[in-house]
Amino acid sequence: MAFEGLAERLQSTMKKITGKGKVSEQDVKEMTREVRLALLEADVNFKVVKDLIKRIKERAVGQEVMDSLTPGQQVIKVVKEELTELMGGEQSKIAVADRPPTVIMMAGLQGAGKTTTSGKLANHLRKKHNRSPLLVAADVYRPAAIDQLETVGTQLDMPVFSKGTDAGPVDIAREALEQAKEEHHDYVIIDTAGRLHVDEDLMDELAQIKTAVNPDEIFLVADAMTGQDAVNVAESFDQQLDLSGVVLTKLDGDTRGGAALSIRAVTGKPIKFAGMGEKLDQLEPFHPEGMASRILGMGDVLSLIEKAETNVNEKQAKELEEKMRTMSFTFDDFLEQMGQVKNMGPLEDLMAMIPGANKMKGLKNAQLDEKQLVQVEAIIQSMTKAERQDPNLMNASRKKRIAKGSGTSVSQVNRLLKQFNEMKKMMKQMTNMPKGKKGKGMNLPFM
Repeated sequence: MAFEGLAERLQSTMKKITGKGKVSEQDVKEMTREVRLALLEADVNFKVVKDLIKRIKERAVGQEVMDSLTPGQQVIKVVKEELTELMGGEQSKIAVADRPPTVIMMAGLQGAGKTTTSGKLANHLRKKHNRSPLLVAADVYRPAAIDQLETVGTQLDMPVFSKGTDAGPVDIAREALEQAKEEHHDYVIIDTAGRLHVDEDLMDELAQIKTAVNPDEIFLVADAMTGQDAVNVAESFDQQLDLSGVVLTKLDGDTRGGAALSIRAVTGKPIKFAGMGEKLDQLEPFHPEGMASRILGMGDVLSLIEKAETNVNEKQAKELEEKMRTMSFTFDDFLEQMGQVKNMGPLEDLMAMIPGANKMKGLKNAQLDEKQLVQVEAIIQSMTKAERQDPNLMNASRKKRIAKGSGTSVSQVNRLLKQFNEMKKMMKQMTNMPKGKKGKGMNLPFM
């Protein structure tokens, strides 16, 4: 997870103050010192940290906090609100032109992930907003960039406008816009050239493309792994192009994350999206409040809902609820649900989005082993169609055959069958609960 080191440090600091009946100025002073050190270690800009700590201190020792029944919790609320504000306050949504197509220009240094991010953004717009994007290969200096974008387009079954390396990038952008109008595309996403560092030639070319197509959005694609360099690059690009937003890549990596916390404060430009992996569906709208909550171990409900909406079919969800109500939920249905959960990303990332999951007994320090899911899948797939529909058919010889076929043991097969039956009963109870009382959550049969 992004910000892992920062999250651990801040959560540990917050824990010390949570249960306090009274919070003194000295408590706040010690807490803000720890927060300051944690942020600086995470590579957050020094001036940004200084301003943030000043605001937290002022609010945390105010009468509203000191006189409240739960001052410790009030202090944490202040920290969360200030972290949220630091990252932009509210989610900054993508622009929609009055007359389509909406033109998005992708800029950034070489190696930041512009080409892949262009594909991810196109995929997001199509899946989430039912749009029809046109990808534009305008990096004529690096033939591999054109090939890469065309490969991405093929993988996504999405059109790519390309004229090879002979045409000029300004002409390519202009002609692509004309084609998009003729073919009624909603969005045009222009993948521009990058350099190893900011230089005058690059900026001149980007400025010419901007003049030619008058983009509705100019996104800087910045590598979160580069720390403060990402902030400096953002400043340089913003001065030349007047950016409308930033897309942070590699936010899933082993990064200290300070760039994400600093970019908005230093440039004033919102972080619009975050790349959370290499796959073409791993781009998430950036929710400042959700990210602040995740850093403090409070979950990120908005991102979790968005993931679920993207990966879960509404018709299938209604059918599933009916099966749960009538106790006709089968191993085939469970296999389908496992597939949808896996499509939502790594289990550890999903758990980080669930409020309070870090405090749940047994999960706090648990390493969520996805091999267990593979074992469960193997057992189910080793069953016959009839066995998956009716687990009551299972006898000793069938269980032995399934264990052998899945590379597991009979005791593991028995455990799965027992947990599956318990889960079915729980599902029925949940679906029969009056509205407002469904909230206990159910255990998936992990082995």
